[in-house]
Amino acid sequence: MMAEGRTIEGTIVGEAPAKEEVRARGPWRRLSRLIGDVLPKGLYARSLIIIIAPMVLLQSVIAYTFMERHWQLVTRRLSSAVTADIAALIDIYETYPQDKDAETLSRIAGNRLNLDLDILKGTKLPPQGPRPFFSILDEALSDEIKKQIARPFWIDTVGRSNLIEIRVAIPDGVMRVTARRSQAYASNSHIFLLWMAGSSMVLLGVAILFLRNQIKPILRLSAVAESFGKGREIEFKPRGAREVRQAGHAFIEMKRRIERAMEQRTTMLNGVSHDLRTILTRFKLSLALVEQSPDVEDLARDVDEMSRMLEGYLAFARGDSAETAAATDMRALLEDLRTDIERLGAHVTAVTLDGRPLVTVRPDAFRRCLFNLAANAARYGDTVAIGGRLDGRSFLVSIDDDGPGVPPESREEVFKPFVRLDDARQDAGGSGLGLAIARDIARTHGGDVSLHDSPLGGLRATVRIPA
Repeated sequence: MMAEGRTIEGTIVGEAPAKEEVRARGPWRRLSRLIGDVLPKGLYARSLIIIIAPMVLLQSVIAYTFMERHWQLVTRRLSSAVTADIAALIDIYETYPQDKDAETLSRIAGNRLNLDLDILKGTKLPPQGPRPFFSILDEALSDEIKKQIARPFWIDTVGRSNLIEIRVAIPDGVMRVTARRSQAYASNSHIFLLWMAGSSMVLLGVAILFLRNQIKPILRLSAVAESFGKGREIEFKPRGAREVRQAGHAFIEMKRRIERAMEQRTTMLNGVSHDLRTILTRFKLSLALVEQSPDVEDLARDVDEMSRMLEGYLAFARGDSAETAAATDMRALLEDLRTDIERLGAHVTAVTLDGRPLVTVRPDAFRRCLFNLAANAARYGDTVAIGGRLDGRSFLVSIDDDGPGVPPESREEVFKPFVRLDDARQDAGGSGLGLAIARDIARTHGGDVSLHDSPLGGLRATVRIPA
């Protein structure tokens, strides 16, 4: 009992931190997922963010340091110098009596200190107005006047004027001093800010051009890989950065291995089909030489069915992958399909298609895909309708019939190889590979085959491939 108690206690103690850790990781996971949803998904945009974000952060730190350190320090020193000049003028005025209008002192202030000075006798300081929310000049000048002069004062630094006004209380009135704003304020800071903005734009432009050239080889590699998957041959030479070239060479080597494997498979299948057809041909010749009877006729039908099944298996295994894609006239292909289906005894009501679109496909393979679907429609329906149209960047072919259809829950099952449905449509008398071959061919073209309800009351098979 004691051992069990220790085990239970150890389990509880051991699991508690794990649960707390899971709870702690929960908000971080949600935050990371939210950030992932907001951030762009493309490599080009993400690379720009990787470059821009540190640049903006660095420039912000530099601007803050400049504003709070250099700019503020220079402004304080300039304000201190102007305040020292005003303090000296006050000392001269109070120590050495001047004429009643202080004309000599005003002339000295104007000629030597670039300050306009007036003595306003018998007046008081005006009421202090609202201070600006953010003004380095107002703060620095007020601190220096309090420190060096230590008298009641009034200043006006608000507005876009190039002048600032300072009034200081003296025993017989007010001394008013007007100075240029540049004497107490580092007013050339906009040059630094413009330089930062300009340099950032130049760096950003260089980054955009550089990244665009780096992204192009990746997009090219992606397009070539997609075209190879669709059976289209595109000349490709790896370019770009070393890693991108390595990926390109790896893709070329992979493409060669796949082509060799496909060539070997095709050679093997051709050999197998040749040997099996030879044996089936001998069977047929032997049956033709034997006296005809019901048993011989049954054997002949079995041989014919075996031959058809063999062709179906080989077609499914081969996949017509060795065929080269080419621009194909879809109207001519659909008209040929109509003729082939009518030979099967079905009634094709119409072939609808706007214009004569040219779509790059492997002609024989795509014809087999459509024929399998149309033959399946003709087998279970009396009427077949064939239509084609361009839908944006895709080309759609629809094949409708008035047969019994397929239940919605079984429409994916019928595409599986060798699947036969008991109470719905199936490849009667065949190998059960017709729809599987059709979908496989469509997907090798970068498209797909789907089944829907038909306006004719039966089934609609829709083939979508890139145009």
